[in-house]
Amino acid sequence: MVSKSQAKLISSLQQKKYRSQSGLFVAEGPKVIDELLHENMELHSLFSTNASDITAENHFHVTQVELKKISFLKTANTALALFKIPQSKIIQNKGLIVALDAVRDPGNLGTIIRLCDWFGVQQLICSEDTADCYNPKVVQATMGSLARVQVHYVSLPEYLEKINLPIFGGFMDGKNVYSEKLPKDGILVMGNEANGISNEIIQKITHKITIPRFGKIQKTESLNVASATAILLSEFRRFTEM
Repeated sequence: MVSKSQAKLISSLQQKKYRSQSGLFVAEGPKVIDELLHENMELHSLFSTNASDITAENHFHVTQVELKKISFLKTANTALALFKIPQSKIIQNKGLIVALDAVRDPGNLGTIIRLCDWFGVQQLICSEDTADCYNPKVVQATMGSLARVQVHYVSLPEYLEKINLPIFGGFMDGKNVYSEKLPKDGILVMGNEANGISNEIIQKITHKITIPRFGKIQKTESLNVASATAILLSEFRRFTEM
């Protein structure tokens, strides 16, 4: 059974300020929850329709109707869990790093976190106005990769100013990424969905790269930021792993 206080707490976690105050975030579905548990994310409480999942005081057996009431999904899964937000770690400025400049869409951020996990990028640097990685929609989109990628929120201009690595940026008018020599250590900056990389950040970019269009008509204005990130990360890894 879900108490009124538990339901109120879960509902509040849709908002960033309450996630910050409580130090908790929501994950839904056995696969996502199992992935987070496997990576030793600290569980606060679990609500499940499967009685076999109930093994401790903070595990609660609920009906599908009860789960639907507390779920953030259009179609509730079979389990919902609250996890403790881990403490921030020190940024490791080595290897390939992805930096996001005001990426606002939770789905895009979640997909990019998953891409970082896939391509072995352990550090994701986000501007302070990028979507919150503990937003329920972001958590779901990562499918558990959030536990394996360190996400840091910083003043991006200040961070890039101090970093001693080549800084690549995805642009429409950059050099063809397929003809560029790409380093093993560097930063790849991706910009806002509507406006791209901001002027302040452009000044910090040392290498402008682009994904060329191959269609005959070439009327497509741009790629989705998550799709572009996937292509660029693939090329970075292809070049450095050859």
